[in-house]
Amino acid sequence: MERVFSNTRCTFSLLSLLLLFSSVSLLANAKTHNHDFVVQATKVKRLCETHNSITVNGQFPGPTLEVNDGDTLVIHVTNKARYNVTIHWHGVRQLTTAWADGPEFITQCPIRPGGSYTYRFTISGQQGTLWWHAHSSWLRATVYGAIIIHPQEGYSYPFPKPDHESLITLGEWWDANPIDVVREATRTGAAPNVSDAYTINGQPGDLYKCSSKDTIKVPVNPGETSLIRVINAALNQQLFFTIANHKLTVVGADASYVKPFTTKVLMLGPGQTTDVLMKADQPTGRYYIAARAYASAQGAPFDNTTTTAILEYKSATSKPIMPPLPAYNDTATATAFTTSFRSLRKPIVPTEIDHNLFITMGLGINQCPPKTRARNCQAPNGTRFTASMNNVSFVLPSNISILQAHHQGIPGVFTTDFPAKPPVTFDYTGNVSRSLWQPTRGTKVYKLKYGSSVQIVLQGTNIFTAENHPIHLHGYDFYILAEGFGNFNPKTDTAKFNLVDPPLRNTVSLPVKGWAVIRFVADNPGTWIMHCHLDVHIGWGLATVFVVEDGPGPMQKLEQPPPDLPVC
Repeated sequence: MERVFSNTRCTFSLLSLLLLFSSVSLLANAKTHNHDFVVQATKVKRLCETHNSITVNGQFPGPTLEVNDGDTLVIHVTNKARYNVTIHWHGVRQLTTAWADGPEFITQCPIRPGGSYTYRFTISGQQGTLWWHAHSSWLRATVYGAIIIHPQEGYSYPFPKPDHESLITLGEWWDANPIDVVREATRTGAAPNVSDAYTINGQPGDLYKCSSKDTIKVPVNPGETSLIRVINAALNQQLFFTIANHKLTVVGADASYVKPFTTKVLMLGPGQTTDVLMKADQPTGRYYIAARAYASAQGAPFDNTTTTAILEYKSATSKPIMPPLPAYNDTATATAFTTSFRSLRKPIVPTEIDHNLFITMGLGINQCPPKTRARNCQAPNGTRFTASMNNVSFVLPSNISILQAHHQGIPGVFTTDFPAKPPVTFDYTGNVSRSLWQPTRGTKVYKLKYGSSVQIVLQGTNIFTAENHPIHLHGYDFYILAEGFGNFNPKTDTAKFNLVDPPLRNTVSLPVKGWAVIRFVADNPGTWIMHCHLDVHIGWGLATVFVVEDGPGPMQKLEQPPPDLPVC
């Protein structure tokens, strides 16, 4: 079952009833899964060096959560690490359960060292692959794991049942403490050091020092079909992914089914998931599974290494075959992939728009005040890097969450004046005047009434440098109607909107020097952050928050806060 939205007020009410009935049918076979997550320091050796990495239950990557659509998860998190932590269940709709969403100071205060918090939420109308990760500083570099959502009991995939299922989680590894890396960048105002390796299921693979003996092996039998779930859990890098000599048929993304299409290469931004079918139809042998950067920011440093695993046919002992990978800056291949997605079933796309937003997003530069030490202004020309949406660089609260302030009516925590359009119109993807490079700072949110339909034009900018931004919206899936390059032109680009079978995603790849258009219905009360999923950018302020009010019905109101909600 896939979530659909209304395009009129009447059908919206009817749809709410249908969803209520479908929820009742889901509950009939639903289970509750209880898990204990202990966040702790664990000795992890990679690239010849041992680090005290922060993990869940001593595992890197962390535990995989496997459920059916309609099931409930109860996850008791205990923080035995020395850092504050929260856990975000990336892509889970969290219908009326915003208290369980997890982003630090957005829906909760962090779990302090020695503290605990129990996350309770239900999977509703989602099937496929999602994931969970820390949402506090850079802890998600090592604190992450998969969420596999099977169809509810008695139902099957909308494609032939595969012979096997495999999980591939792509990550990013620093030969250092990631918290030290981001703290150093915060002190200097410069870009943080790039990673030293990418990983597949926590292992760098054969092309790195001290790594070959632990390279991940994925066994297959000749002639059989595997469902491979691919997650990009990297902190700061979009990644190309391929398997030597094998075709990949894409069947799902972000826990929504898509019309199948075949490709040799995937491109995933951090936060995105892609489910593919792969038939083992090649001569018996060993074939590299490989991933490396899609780096679209001209001149910006990036990790140019390649992570590998081995697809291993039964009884094969030959040397693995290496696949070709796209060039690091191959935007054409990235675009061909991202524009191939279509929803499997015809969705009901909202057509009556209540809020039509135009949001610019990109980097910026803060001039350092007079007498600031040079060591704190190490971005170009003695400045500090920043980022913004509509010229507002988002600032997190520090002593209460936005959700608590909204729910309890506490003033002074945020303002509701996030602009619906940029304060100045300019050539967004051209040569931008230096006078527009410095944004304002603030905790500005945008309010939405329950049930209102929202369209957002996401417009990339060329301030300092342009790049592809993976934009993630918490609490919602949205339809991607179109994407393109240059400045969005409503007179000509509106005709490109796909209102027939647009894909349903929770993270959209905003093209370098380009735009994307998304739509959703605000049917989930709470406070929901929309941010770039390159963690270096969210730290610089590339984010905003939607505050969605309660609806009139009993299933349309935010639940009361749980008694163990952490205090600041």
